[in-house]
Amino acid sequence: MHPQTILMIILIITLLSYLFDQILDYINLKAQRTDIPKEVESFYEKEKYLKALAYHEERTKFSFLTSAFGFLLSGLMLLLGGFGWLDGLLRVEIENEILLALAFFGILMLTSDMLTIPFQWYSTFVIEEKYGFNKTTIKTFITDKLKGYLLGAIVGGGLLSLLIYLIELIGPSFWIWFSIIAAIFILVVNMFYTSLILPLFNKLTPLPEGELKTAIENFSRKVNFPLDNIFIIDGSKRSRKANAFFSGIGKKKKIVLYDTLISSHTTEELVAVLAHEVGHFKKKHIIWGYILSVLQIVFTLFVLSRMVFNEDVSVALGGSQLAIHLNLLAFGILFSPISGITGLLMNMYSRKNEFEADAYAKETFSGGALVNALKRLSVDSLSNLYPHPWYVFFHYSHPPLLKRLEALKS
Repeated sequence: MHPQTILMIILIITLLSYLFDQILDYINLKAQRTDIPKEVESFYEKEKYLKALAYHEERTKFSFLTSAFGFLLSGLMLLLGGFGWLDGLLRVEIENEILLALAFFGILMLTSDMLTIPFQWYSTFVIEEKYGFNKTTIKTFITDKLKGYLLGAIVGGGLLSLLIYLIELIGPSFWIWFSIIAAIFILVVNMFYTSLILPLFNKLTPLPEGELKTAIENFSRKVNFPLDNIFIIDGSKRSRKANAFFSGIGKKKKIVLYDTLISSHTTEELVAVLAHEVGHFKKKHIIWGYILSVLQIVFTLFVLSRMVFNEDVSVALGGSQLAIHLNLLAFGILFSPISGITGLLMNMYSRKNEFEADAYAKETFSGGALVNALKRLSVDSLSNLYPHPWYVFFHYSHPPLLKRLEALKS
C-alpha cells in the first residue's frame, strides 16, 4: 500500500474516532434530567442533585476542549510529518534502535504531558476544587508527576526495550515470546501491586482492631475467603471520592479500603461492599479477566507482527526509512477500531460481572446494605444518574446505579 494511502487511512481513523467520542459525550450530556429518581430521593437533596448535574456538565464541556486540543495536535503532527521529523532529528545522534525508540517515545510522552499540564491543573485545582472533591496539594501534584515519570521510564522503558530487542533478534515471530513476557508481567503486577507499586503514591496502614475489622473477618470466615491483611489507604490525600478493592493471587488476599469510604459508610455497608469484591473472586472473574486480557494481548501482538516491518508505514508518518518505533505509533492508530471493538466486548463482560458480584453480596450478606452503600457512593461522587444508553454501552465498565438497584431488587 502506498504511504500516502496509509496516511489517509490513519487520518480518517483519527477523525472518525474523535467525532464519535464527541457525539457520545454530547448525547450523554443532553440525556441529563432534573428529576430525582424515586430510588435515591431519600439520599439526594435537591440542591446537591442540581450540583451533580452542574458537575457533570462542566466536566463534559471541559473534555470537549481537551479532546479538541489533543485532536488538533495529533492531526498537525500527522499532516506535517512531525513524527518523521523527530525520528530524523534523533537518528543523526543515536544509532542504536532501542535507544532511538526510547528517546523518540520519551520525548513524545514528556512533551505531550507538559502541553496538557495546564488542563490537568485546571481539572484538579479548579473543577474538582469547586465541587468539593480535590484534596491534592501542589506538592502532591508535582511529586506524583515526578514519580509517574520515573515509574514510566523504568517499567514502560523496560518493556519497550525488550519489545524492540525481540523484534530485531527474532523477527516476525517475536509476538510469541513477548506475549509470554506480557502475561508474566501482568501476573506479577497483580500479585505485588499493593506491596510494591501502590506505596509509591499512597500510605497503607493496617486496619486497627475494632467493630469493622471483626465484621470483615467474620464475613471472610463465613464464605471461606482467604484474607491476609486489611489496609486503609489515604485516598483523602488527593480526593474525597471513595473506593475499595482487593488484590493478590493465590490463597492470600489483601483488602484495601479508602479512608474516605470508611468515614462515610456504616460497618454493614462496608462489609456489603467487601462482599461484592469477594463475589468477583468467588465467581472467578479475576482469573477470567486475566485470561481474556492475555488473549487480547496475544491477538494484538500477532497483528502487529504483520506490519511492524513495513517501510511504507514509516514513510507514511514522514520517516525516510523503516523505523520500528514509527510503525508502533502508526499501529496504535490503525489498530484502534479493532481495539475499540475488543474494549467494547470487555466492558460488556465487566458489566455482567458486576451484576453477578452484586447478587453474590446479596446472597451471602445483605442486599439492603449494598443498596444503601451504592446509593451513598453515587451521591457522594455526584455520579450521573441518567447516562445515555449508548454512552453506557460504549464506555461503562460498571452498570449505571439505577440498573444495579433494579437488579438487586429483583
